[in-house]
Amino acid sequence: QGKFTLLQDTRTDGSFLVHHFLSFYLRAGCKVCFVALLQSFSHYNIVAQKLGVSLTAAKERGQLVFLEGLKSCLDLLFGEEEEQSGQPSPLQFISESASNLKALFDFVRTSLTPASSDSWKGPVLLVDDLSVLLSLGATPVAVLDFIHYCRVTVCSQLKGNIVVLVHSNEDSEDEENELVVNSLCHHSDLILWVEGLATGFCKDVHGQIKIIRRVSLELTAEQDLVQIYQYKIQDKNVTFFARGLSAAVL
Repeated sequence: QGKFTLLQDTRTDGSFLVHHFLSFYLRAGCKVCFVALLQSFSHYNIVAQKLGVSLTAAKERGQLVFLEGLKSCLDLLFGEEEEQSGQPSPLQFISESASNLKALFDFVRTSLTPASSDSWKGPVLLVDDLSVLLSLGATPVAVLDFIHYCRVTVCSQLKGNIVVLVHSNEDSEDEENELVVNSLCHHSDLILWVEGLATGFCKDVHGQIKIIRRVSLELTAEQDLVQIYQYKIQDKNVTFFARGLSAAVL
């Protein structure tokens, strides 16, 4: 509880981790606020069904609060966004000159603040993918402020968890995105860094994942624990193995 997990991908797609955490927390009985900026609800729902979870049922019973960023952006840009219960759209900053993510934070806080009738085990904020906010015009400072306030509310006050996906590319000239990624790395309790193979495409090894446990954050003068595995994505699960020990090699 109270942990901030950063999912980072470089030269590959790390969205399989988002699907894992979404189904994992829903099965665990947690209240989940999912800020989905990359794909539609139907996309996430189809993948979740393969993993044995129904997002539609989770929404109906109030366990899942889903923000469909693609639809909200289009509604805002074409003026079709209707204010719900007098509240502005969570992505209101798109149509304003000021890069202010307060409306998005208010949406997260309202969604995860437990009601007296709630029996969920703990609140979880899941964001896929934070880099999209920069593409929509938010400044790096605004994005980092948003994450900071979410951490204070969800992790510290509500004793919940936050899982955030960001794209990164060390060779990229996108300085704003790299600034956000580097800042988040310094504050994360756990980093799952997915990378494509340096040697290129391989049918039996889809990439490698570096698991970094930030022990140094606890001020114990110990170094961070780093584990590196390679993986292969299958239809309904992912196989992990030590580097160079895939089934194809052995």
